[in-house]
Amino acid sequence: MQAIILWLETLAQQISVTWFVFIGAMVEEILAPVPSPLVMMLAGSIAASQASPLLFLLWLAMIGAFSKTIGSLVIYVLADKAEDILVGKFGKFLGVSKADTEGLGKFLNNGKRDDLVIFLMRAIPVMPTAPVSVIAGLIKIKLKNYLLSTFLGLIVRNAIYLYLGYAGLGTLESLSEGFDSLEKIGYFILAILGGLALLWMYRKRQQGSVLTLLDQALSSIKKLFKLD
Repeated sequence: MQAIILWLETLAQQISVTWFVFIGAMVEEILAPVPSPLVMMLAGSIAASQASPLLFLLWLAMIGAFSKTIGSLVIYVLADKAEDILVGKFGKFLGVSKADTEGLGKFLNNGKRDDLVIFLMRAIPVMPTAPVSVIAGLIKIKLKNYLLSTFLGLIVRNAIYLYLGYAGLGTLESLSEGFDSLEKIGYFILAILGGLALLWMYRKRQQGSVLTLLDQALSSIKKLFKLD
């Protein structure tokens, strides 16, 4: 990973900041161990050194969001294909079938509130992005909604990192390391939630269909808040 980081830092000095953001953002998304603040904060610092206007950061944020969305699509597709293989071979040991995982995606494709969840998971800086792409691919979140929410959320996330680099709030290295440490906590939290979800699905599977239970839970929520 250190070699990739050094390569990115060298690349930033050799090409324009816009191309660096496009290439760096995609590398950063696909190669998850690369600290996510690195590219955008470095790009913000470069933009400041070139006396670029503050509005230029929004353009860079959009370029980075577009590139990272492409990268997230690659991860989404790979996770989608992996789900077909893994659930087919090992799902029976966990009591999870393809209908359960794909049905969970349909359960989560229930309106703007679900799109907002994806948007926020992309926009919050300390939330790691690659696991979100993996989970979305595994449970087959509706692709159109996933890509739009991802793109918009990443614009916000990128803009925050770019501004921090642009404003030079502390040293670039210390800020990047600080956000990277917080992001590792995000990975840990997502791993725990994923494990709990598998355990819950396994236990509920013994009592009946997971999808039936999800439908019942959704119906109860609608009745509680009178959403029908």
